[in-house]
Amino acid sequence: MPRFLSLVRIEENTPDAIDMESADPGFEERMGALFAEITKAGVMVDTAGLRPTAESTRITWSDGKLSFTDGPFTETKEVVGGYAMLQCKDMAEAVEWGKRFLAVHPPQWKVGLEVREVEEMPEG
Repeated sequence: MPRFLSLVRIEENTPDAIDMESADPGFEERMGALFAEITKAGVMVDTAGLRPTAESTRITWSDGKLSFTDGPFTETKEVVGGYAMLQCKDMAEAVEWGKRFLAVHPPQWKVGLEVREVEEMPEG
């Protein structure tokens, strides 16, 4: 069965992203219920949120040279804030789970999700 990587895109420095529970007291409960359901369905392979970009480094390869940029990345408005690895029968099922994931977020938040099928490496 194919795997799909969902990249959660957020606007990192908004107050709601920093203090989730005070922004919407029911958010963590709704998210927990969805994660329990997706895990019980055998779809969730792995998931996690990511630490802030202030604690990260970007490494770039260009013209045969490496360059390093330490966060935060002020020129980037939207960043990857988390991920989920799902095992679904097809893209439509992965997108359906993604829609449900986004729907548990508070309406005032701006959250995006990019769903991509993982290209499996041939064995051997």
